[in-house]
Amino acid sequence: MTTAYLDHAATTPMRPEAVAAMLPFLTERFGNPSGSHSVARSARAALDEAREVVAAALGAKPGQGVLTGGGTEADNLAICGVHAALGGKVVCSAAEHHAVLHATRAVGGEVVPVDSTGVVDMDALAAALTPDTRLVSVMLANNETGVVTPLQEVVAAVRERSPEALVHTDAVQAFPWLDVATEAAGADLVAVSAHKFGGPKGVGALVVRDRVALRPILHGGGQERDRRSGTHNVAGIVAMAAAARVTVEGRAETVARVGGLRDRLADGLLASVEGALETGPRERKIAGNCHLRFPGVEAEALLLLVDQAGVCASAGSACASGAMEPSHVLLAMGLSREEASSGVRLSLGWPSTSAEVDQALTVLPKAVAHLRG
Repeated sequence: MTTAYLDHAATTPMRPEAVAAMLPFLTERFGNPSGSHSVARSARAALDEAREVVAAALGAKPGQGVLTGGGTEADNLAICGVHAALGGKVVCSAAEHHAVLHATRAVGGEVVPVDSTGVVDMDALAAALTPDTRLVSVMLANNETGVVTPLQEVVAAVRERSPEALVHTDAVQAFPWLDVATEAAGADLVAVSAHKFGGPKGVGALVVRDRVALRPILHGGGQERDRRSGTHNVAGIVAMAAAARVTVEGRAETVARVGGLRDRLADGLLASVEGALETGPRERKIAGNCHLRFPGVEAEALLLLVDQAGVCASAGSACASGAMEPSHVLLAMGLSREEASSGVRLSLGWPSTSAEVDQALTVLPKAVAHLRG
């Protein structure tokens, strides 16, 4: 059976360039970059080169990048690390990824509502910006709906009302589709994860601008300028840099091509499935996101049925894909539990094809009709 993979927001296949870059460091170039001999120095040189590539892709200086074990660690380091260093109040939106939402709650922070599109409510955010606010976290592109936050407006509000506060953005879903170096230029901390843009799982990065006070949440050998201890995953980091380079170089073409596929998929399903609804304004979404709701159908049942027909999709965040609870993002947008339970995320990526869209357009309408019947 041919498989149409439409869950790139959960993870996307590794780029061939990333695989090729990674392999030598899984074999002959196996050194620990913290050592001093020639094998270690070879690994260190590759690590330093990769650091420069990743930093440039994020609009940062090499010394401003902290290499992490993924996006969740990067988000936790930003929130818990800043809170440990500065104290005060942490604020985030109700539609954040759980890595941000749970970390904010863990430090006693405040969660502010979002509007019906999933973007942080600017009036509620302004009310939460008090003199003791020290960190505000708002994601650049939502991992479920794909809606992009006007981050520059958020930064401006924070600078005006809480000038001592820092701004963190989870750009994990944004990087494949948006020029994060420009879009997140005003943020003090920016988190990304390699496996969302063609690198391996378990590797990420956090931009930490020069003015940021940060305490480590992992203690040990003092790697990453004492900001994140632990032996570097050199193979993964080198692969992440290769994937970042290719992503940046081909981003414009990928956005145009995949955006066209997404539009054909969304328009086709809206036309062929009675009552289907699109979640969030398409013009404010990243190119790879197609989030639809099918009233009268449970997303979990639909996903199981289409999977049997060779279409892979999800009901939301990958870490919650096995849960029966409706999406916290959709509930925060004001949808009822029934409405939220009918939501399906069909996400495309850099290798998505027209044939996959054709297969989804054939399979999903039949599956919805079967479940409704």
